[in-house]
Amino acid sequence: MQGALKLEAVFNEIARTRMEGVPILNPALRVEVVGFRSWEGRWVGVLVTPWMINLVLLPGEGAPLIPLALGEKMTWLFPSGSYEFMGLNEPMLSACHVCSLISPVTEFTSQDEVLAIAQEILAALFLEGGDNLPAGRKEMSRRDFLRIPLMSGQ
Repeated sequence: MQGALKLEAVFNEIARTRMEGVPILNPALRVEVVGFRSWEGRWVGVLVTPWMINLVLLPGEGAPLIPLALGEKMTWLFPSGSYEFMGLNEPMLSACHVCSLISPVTEFTSQDEVLAIAQEILAALFLEGGDNLPAGRKEMSRRDFLRIPLMSGQ
């Protein structure tokens, strides 16, 4: 998926330039896009960086995203509930929306650990309701989202 590869390249450049030397960086982690899949004509996946983990929504062919101004938010409804996204205004990227999940990521010890978490986040995102999600389809904060029991039983 071209958009995900470009997202990864742009964030690798951000890591090398704007984020270089920032104290919250986790040296055990690197930039990587995880599990991008088609959803309602768009692409959704997880962006892992040494400073954050975000859920990312990218435009698809024939399914554009509305650019969001600084501070503007938009709610997207997934099978597991509603999530609030902000716009990502990077000149090298087309419009994309991000939902911050974990920041900073200093408590993680390896790339494998965060990649497993990213996969579990994506699996939980597409679960229909169920006992392991907060009641109903209410607005979920990222704290609520992260309280969803991981599929591995942890």
